[in-house]
Amino acid sequence: MGAAVWIGSALSAFFVARIVPIGRRREFVAELALSVAAALLCGVTATALDFGGWREPEWRAAIFTLFGALAAIGLARAVRLALSTRR
Repeated sequence: MGAAVWIGSALSAFFVARIVPIGRRREFVAELALSVAAALLCGVTATALDFGGWREPEWRAAIFTLFGALAAIGLARAVRLALSTRR
């Protein structure tokens, strides 16, 4: 059940990031995969830090994975924008 909360947080981060037009591209699959991967990594980290777990839904792990996925998407967009303005 906890992993489902992590995936839900990743999807929430993805949909919130799609609202922001800066750095958004038409191809959304890469951002969706990045969001899910970052949320899973943050979820495993939350389990290791003993707040939340693989089988138990915990609000702290949900917030941690949400912010982690948002940070990953923001970082990817910032790098993409920096590289596009450099050329």
